[in-house]
Amino acid sequence: NWEELEEYEDDERERIEELLEAISLTGKAEQVREEIAELLELAENARAVQNTGTEAKLHHLRKILRDKGFFDRPDQRLLVFTEFRDTLDYLTEQLEKWGFNVGCIHGSMKPGSRDEPGSRLFVEQQFREGAIQVLVATEAAGEGINLQCCHILFNYDIPWNPNRLEQRMGRIHRYGQRKDCLIFNFVATNTIEGRVLDRLLRKLQEIRDALDDDAVFNVIGEILPSAHIERVLRDYYAGSLGDDDLEERLLKNVDEKHFRDICQTALEGLATKKLNLDLLNERRARAQERRVIPETIARFLKESAQDADLSLKPVRNRDHTFDPGRTPQSLKKYEFDEDWQFPDLALRYPRLSTDRQTADDNNLEWLHPGHPLFEALRRFAFDAGQDAFAKGACFYSLTHEVPSRLDFYQARIVDGLGKIIHERLFTVELSEDNPPILRGPSVLGDMTPANVPEQLPPVADLAEDSGWVQQNVLIPFVDEVRKERVAEVERISEHVEISLTEVLHRIDLEIGRANEDVENKIIGAEGRLAKAERRHEDAFARRARRQEELEQQRSMTLQGVRRLASVLVLPHPDREASDVRRLRPHPETEMTAMRVVMEHEKALGRQVKDVHKKNLGYDITSRDPISGELRLIEIKGLANPTGSILLTPNERRVAEDRRDCFWLYVVTNCATDPELQEPIKDPARFPWHEVTEVQHYWLDVESLTHE
Repeated sequence: NWEELEEYEDDERERIEELLEAISLTGKAEQVREEIAELLELAENARAVQNTGTEAKLHHLRKILRDKGFFDRPDQRLLVFTEFRDTLDYLTEQLEKWGFNVGCIHGSMKPGSRDEPGSRLFVEQQFREGAIQVLVATEAAGEGINLQCCHILFNYDIPWNPNRLEQRMGRIHRYGQRKDCLIFNFVATNTIEGRVLDRLLRKLQEIRDALDDDAVFNVIGEILPSAHIERVLRDYYAGSLGDDDLEERLLKNVDEKHFRDICQTALEGLATKKLNLDLLNERRARAQERRVIPETIARFLKESAQDADLSLKPVRNRDHTFDPGRTPQSLKKYEFDEDWQFPDLALRYPRLSTDRQTADDNNLEWLHPGHPLFEALRRFAFDAGQDAFAKGACFYSLTHEVPSRLDFYQARIVDGLGKIIHERLFTVELSEDNPPILRGPSVLGDMTPANVPEQLPPVADLAEDSGWVQQNVLIPFVDEVRKERVAEVERISEHVEISLTEVLHRIDLEIGRANEDVENKIIGAEGRLAKAERRHEDAFARRARRQEELEQQRSMTLQGVRRLASVLVLPHPDREASDVRRLRPHPETEMTAMRVVMEHEKALGRQVKDVHKKNLGYDITSRDPISGELRLIEIKGLANPTGSILLTPNERRVAEDRRDCFWLYVVTNCATDPELQEPIKDPARFPWHEVTEVQHYWLDVESLTHE
C-alpha cells in the first residue's frame, strides 16, 4: 500500500522499494524463465546504450545548463532530484566530470551535524555556504530541509506520488525565497506512463496560469491521492485497463473547476474563523516594539565573545556582520546542559550577521535569540556575572533626589508538560519613604556607574517587600501569560478536534468499503479491513493523547522566582551644577508635555500607551490602527518658549537603533500655554552635545525647528 509506504523513514522506504522492484509478480516457473530472458535482453540493450556514451536526459541536462549560463556562474546553485540511488551516483560522477563541485543526499546517510562530514546536515550546510554548487538528492532531501538558497531545480525522475513532487518543489519554493524558481521536469514521452505524466504536468501548469496561483501544486494531493494512482496503475499493469483508460482515469479530475473549488473551500474555511484584525495589528505592533534589534545583538555579541575567547572579525563595509573563529570549549560545554533545547554548536560557524535582511540577501548565517551560538553566549555571560550579581553595584542617577535600591528578579512560568513557556526579568525600586515601584530592566541605561561608598545609606539594608512583589509583579505576570496561553490552546484544540475527527471519518468510510469487499469475498479485503481498523484505533488514541497534552499545556505554575542582584542608586553629585541643573527635566513640566502629546495622538485616532515608567528609552507608543504604523515617542517639555533638552544614554541609544520608528515630540511653554512643536522623526541624526560629567546629551530646540 503506497500510503503506508510513505509513512516510513526515507532510508527504510528506499530499501523497501528496492526489494519490491526485485520481486516477480508471477509464481509459474515458465513465466519466471521468460521474464529472466527478457530482463537479460533489456540489460544487454542498456549496456549498449551506456557504451555509446550518450544518454538523452543527461544530454538535455547539460544543454539546459549551458543555455542558462550555469557553467559560467559558480555562485549559482542547482538542486537535482532523482528517484534512484544508482542514478544519483551516476549523476554525481557526470556532473563532477563537467567541473562542478557536487554533493549528494540519500536515505542511507544519517542526519549528523554540520560538523560531521558525510552527514545530511553537513552536506546541506556546504550547499548553503557555496562549497557545493550542485546537490543531487533522492527523496531524503524532499522533506524537512530548507534549501531556498537555491532557486533552480531539476526533477531528473518524476515520482508518481504527487505529494513527493510538491515536497521537492517546497525545498526551494517557500516563504523567504527572493528569486523566481525555475523547475525542470524530465519526462520520457515515448512510454504510455511518460505521456500521461507529461499531460498531467502540462495540465497543472495550464491551471496554474489560469488561476494565477502556485497553490495548484500544493493541493494536487487532494485531486490525485496517491492511493488512487496506486489502484489505477495496478489495474493497468494487470491488464484491466488500456492505454486510453489509464489516461482518462488519472486525468479526468485534473481541471480548473476542481482546483478552483478546493481553493474556494479553503477560503470559505478561513472566512468562518474568528479573525480579530485589531488583535493581529496590536500583536504586530507589539512584536515590532519588543523585537531584539541587530544593533543590540551585535553589541552583546562583541562584549560577550571577548570574555568567552570567541574570535570575531568584523566584516568591512557590512554592518553587524562577523567572521567567527573556532567555537571555544567555554561555549561548547553548554550543549550538555539538561535544559539545552537547541542544536549542538558547530565547531566553526560561517560568516554571520545579526541583521536578518543582510543575512538573507547575502546567504549568511543569521544570529538571533534561539540560535545555538547566541544562546551559549547568553548562558556564558550569565554565569560569568554571578560573582558581580552577588556583590551588587552602585550607580548615579540624575533624576533621583534620595538614595534608592533596585532589586532584579527572575521568574518563569512552566506548563504541565514541564516546558518553560515564558521567562521574565523584573526590576523593583525600593526607597525609605515611598512605596515600591516596578521599573523596566533597562533602567540602568539612564544612569552612570559609581564606586560603592564606604558608608551605605539605610536603603541598602531595607527588607524585601515580598508581599508587594507577589501582588503587583508575579500575579499579574501569571495572569497575562495564562490569558494568552489559554486562548492559544483553545485555538489549537479546536483545530485538532476538527482535523482528527475528519481523519476518523475517512477511516470509517474505508472500513465500510472493506467490509463490503469482505462480504463479496474480494481477495485481500480482510487484510485491508484489519489495517483500517488498526489505523482507526491509532487515530483515536492519538486524538485522546493530543487532548491530554493540550490539557497539560493549559496548566501553568510559577517557578524559579529569585532575586538575582541588587543595585544601589545615589543622586548624582553633579546634579546641582549650573550647567547640569538647567538641563535637568522638571517633573511637572514633563507631565504637562506628556498630557499634551497623548491628547494630540488620540485626537488623530491613534492607539496610545503610556510606558514612561518602564525605562524603555521612550515615553509612549502610538499606533495607527489602520496602517499599523508604530511610533516610539520620546517626549520633552520646556517651561519656556525655547531652551535645551536632554537625552539620557538609554534614550540616545534607542534613538540610534530604532531610526525607523523613533520620534521626538517637544512641547514648549508648558508653564503657561503649552505648544507642541513639529514632531521629529529620527532625532539621532542631529548633532547632540555630550555632557561628559553625567554622560547625557543635550541640544537646543532651535536646532530641531530650523533643520
